[in-house]
Amino acid sequence: MALSLQEQLLKAGLTNKKKANQVRQQKNKQAKAQKNHNVVETNEAKLAAAELVEAKKTKDRQLNQKTKQQAEQKALVGQIKQLIETNKQPKFSGSGRQEEVACNFTDGTMIKRMYVSPSTQKQITQGKLAIVKLNDGYELVPTPVADKIAERDEACVVYRADNISDADQKSSEDDDWYADYDIPDDLSW
Repeated sequence: MALSLQEQLLKAGLTNKKKANQVRQQKNKQAKAQKNHNVVETNEAKLAAAELVEAKKTKDRQLNQKTKQQAEQKALVGQIKQLIETNKQPKFSGSGRQEEVACNFTDGTMIKRMYVSPSTQKQITQGKLAIVKLNDGYELVPTPVADKIAERDEACVVYRADNISDADQKSSEDDDWYADYDIPDDLSW
């Protein structure tokens, strides 16, 4: 029969009978206290392992959410690109040599210029066509398509004639207020 660890230590001379009895008594006292008083002994290793598992789950949830957001953003960019590609309008209509008209618009703080035919420029100013940004270039799309693009990403729609800024609207209201007054033509300074 194999000897217990305690007996092996006694035989090897690494401990004595007095210390062995003390350890045995202490172990019995802990067992009785736990049995009688319902003392639950906490296992730090189990608690640490549970905390690590919970931290890993939290980290995985955050990574999954980030990946999901990136996938949604990529899908939106794909939808916008598809809307522009399928609905872009030609800048010059008809065949033959057309005269070019410069169409100026702002992209953020920069003033950009696109050359278009006179009929296309008229459609842009009437609000039938809108200018949208595709990668590094600009394309013309019908206004309803520009509305769909703006729902996905407002920054892609660069210019729409039907969008009047607050400053322009205020100045037109001021002009309407002065419309009742006649301005004499014979003013001399």
